[in-house]
Amino acid sequence: MARPRSVFLRASLQFSYRWATPGAKCQYARILSSPLTRKYYYSTDRPAAAAAPARQRSGSKVFKSADEAIADLQDGMTLLSAGFGLCGVADTLIQAIHKKGLQDLTAVSNNAGAGDGGLALLTKSGRLSRIILSYLGSNKELEKQYLTGQIAVELCPQGTLAEKLRAAGAGIPAFYTSTGGNTFIETGEIPARFTPEGILEKGKPKETRIFNGKSYLMETALQGDVAILRAWKVDEAGNCVFKYTTKTYAGLMAKAAKLSIVEAENIVPLGAIHPDEVDLPGIFIDRIVPATAPKHIENLKLAPPKEDPSNITSTSQPNARNRIAKRAALELKDGFYVNLGVGIPTLSASYLPPNTKVWLQSENGILGMGPYPASEKDIDADLINAGKETVTLLPGASTFDSAESFGMIRGGHVDVSILGAFQVSASGDLANYMIPGKVFKGMGGAMDLVSNPEQTKIVVATEHVDKQGRSKIVQDCKLPLTGKGVVSTIITDLAVFQVDRVNSRLTLTEVAEGVDVETVREKTDANFDVAEDLGTF
Repeated sequence: MARPRSVFLRASLQFSYRWATPGAKCQYARILSSPLTRKYYYSTDRPAAAAAPARQRSGSKVFKSADEAIADLQDGMTLLSAGFGLCGVADTLIQAIHKKGLQDLTAVSNNAGAGDGGLALLTKSGRLSRIILSYLGSNKELEKQYLTGQIAVELCPQGTLAEKLRAAGAGIPAFYTSTGGNTFIETGEIPARFTPEGILEKGKPKETRIFNGKSYLMETALQGDVAILRAWKVDEAGNCVFKYTTKTYAGLMAKAAKLSIVEAENIVPLGAIHPDEVDLPGIFIDRIVPATAPKHIENLKLAPPKEDPSNITSTSQPNARNRIAKRAALELKDGFYVNLGVGIPTLSASYLPPNTKVWLQSENGILGMGPYPASEKDIDADLINAGKETVTLLPGASTFDSAESFGMIRGGHVDVSILGAFQVSASGDLANYMIPGKVFKGMGGAMDLVSNPEQTKIVVATEHVDKQGRSKIVQDCKLPLTGKGVVSTIITDLAVFQVDRVNSRLTLTEVAEGVDVETVREKTDANFDVAEDLGTF
């Protein structure tokens, strides 16, 4: 039988890898042929994993050590690993799994750890064959293994990941979401496993359906064999209390697993936790172990001293980044609920007038986020923002899990979201998570943040050109999209544009002080109109 021709993936993703032919090695490839069509298909189904250990309803849930609690875990299991960055990660249990030598694991996590913390320990030793996550983070070894075909990586938007877990724990097999529509999440064009020689496993396209005139993707529930999580306080019945942003995935993963193990910083007797203080009822916890691994902080950040001349609030002539942030602050009105992306968007909060109060939302589970800690004594490893930086809380703040957080976001309860961009088009398309061959970190929560532009205004705050001097404001995005037709306002160091998302028109409404229209045209790839009442900022 003749081998089929290599098929090349052609899209704005710009991968130049060919499909693996029948002779190529692929752990999960199953070649099926039809005598009529002579077509070849690859199944992405994994071999059946070993059954998870049975739950024990009688007897104590408390184990002496993590080694004892994971003794009956087996190779090939799907491991749900709670935490965000290095915050709330079950390092005690991860170290025990590493010590036991478990292999061929599928891990599900928001990200994959850093240094030797979190899942990075299992990645470095080659214990993972597949990982499902929203953001690769600073795990360089994982990125290297993915680019050489050693591990399969399934990227999943952060809010979708949370909802897939929530659905599994609630017995819901599938659901529809607008997140990822008209992107490679919908078409499945990002390969899960490939080498420089060929794609070994392509992504999975999503079924779509129209509701109220809008397209939605069908996502399936995500269940695990074992969940590992860390809690601040756990009683002997398994009732858990989580601190601050350790809530992100902890309860969701415990509910979505066949067996849930919690490492507790404090194990207390029955009755020591008031019923109103329980974050996760004991019915979802099977085993309890003492937490012995120390906590880690991925990005320790302190507020700059007020007398520091580099403090942006005292800079009389702001640089490009601060100029953008200062203008972006004008988009934030008193009483607004706002989500600010990492970098320039975060700076905008520093330029709010003293009499303007906004509620800052961080997608890892904060509403009412405050500034960076003033000193090291104010740092709490359990309290970080979406950039994994240490932060504080303002009076009236609340913390919650990721399903609650993305319900706020997708539901349009956030008034304004300000994000950075690699490219933004004249019709409001946004690309901000991937540059093929250079940057491949994952989308995190960005796709969710732009999923409801009718109710949440999407503002892009970015430099006008990239490091090579190329315009970021383009007629059509060439990079993988975060969202299609979602951006309403674009703010750069040179100009402010308003986007007519319905008619795909771009209008220049303001220029930076000292910048003329011709300079903006020279440095802008996209076509645009000029407002009659052109302003300055």
